Amino acid sequence: MATIRSELKTRASASDVWSAIRDIGALHTRLVPGFVTDTKLEPGARIVTFVNGMVLREPIVTLDDEARRLVWTAEGGRTRHYNAALQVSKLADGLTSVVWTMDFLPDDASGFLSKAIEAGMAAMQRSLDALAA
Repeated sequence: MATIRSELKTRASASDVWSAIRDIGALHTRLVPGFVTDTKLEPGARIVTFVNGMVLREPIVTLDDEARRLVWTAEGGRTRHYNAALQVSKLADGLTSVVWTMDFLPDDASGFLSKAIEAGMAAMQRSLDALAA
């Protein structure tokens, strides 16, 4: 099973960052606008439409306010298994860290998913940095 891990750092507060991430129905407006164009909620999951037109159902596995950690999986798309997590941490230097980790099969989806996580993290960086302004 392949794993991709990406981290960003922002001056936005950990509580503001977590608020944007835990708002699972607002990916397209609060967290990653431009990367995600629509999000619809259904019981236990969200339906996500990406800028490339791909639509995935993402069951929510964990929404842990104490650990500031969101875990989800994905149905549809290019993988037969996908599990991902976003975790928010307050750093000693006053910055906030967001780590996005994804585990998936098949391993050869790594090229496509590497580009996706890069685009998603760039959109997230812009949104979170705007919270600090």
